Amino acid sequence: MAYIFETVFPVRDYEVDSQGIVNNAIYLHYFEHTRHLFCQEAGTSFREMQQKGLDPVLRKVEIEYLTPLTLGDEILSRLKLTRQGPRFVFHQEIFRLPELTPVCRGECTIVCLENKRLSRGDILAEAFADVIS
Repeated sequence: MAYIFETVFPVRDYEVDSQGIVNNAIYLHYFEHTRHLFCQEAGTSFREMQQKGLDPVLRKVEIEYLTPLTLGDEILSRLKLTRQGPRFVFHQEIFRLPELTPVCRGECTIVCLENKRLSRGDILAEAFADVIS
């Protein structure tokens, strides 16, 4: 997969459950954090979008868990962005460093509200025109 963005961060102690592994819901946070950092690097933050009346909202999430993370692990989170009509799909993967062990992969589908109304997402598409495949 041709990634357009990646970031590295550690597993923190409060993300680990009583079994000593990262709780499954935390991966949603990892994916979201990666998307937010991507948007900032691409030139527009969620706050700036909201100030313009544009609200990207999560419509659907699918995650396939491959191997667990534990406290002290460092992760590499990557994404690619595609567009399917009015939907924007973030194809995301997380790997454990340094071996690049696949941890999970998922798809996060986003739709856009413009001034609180569902839109085709053309404004968002313009903002990410250089990176949408």
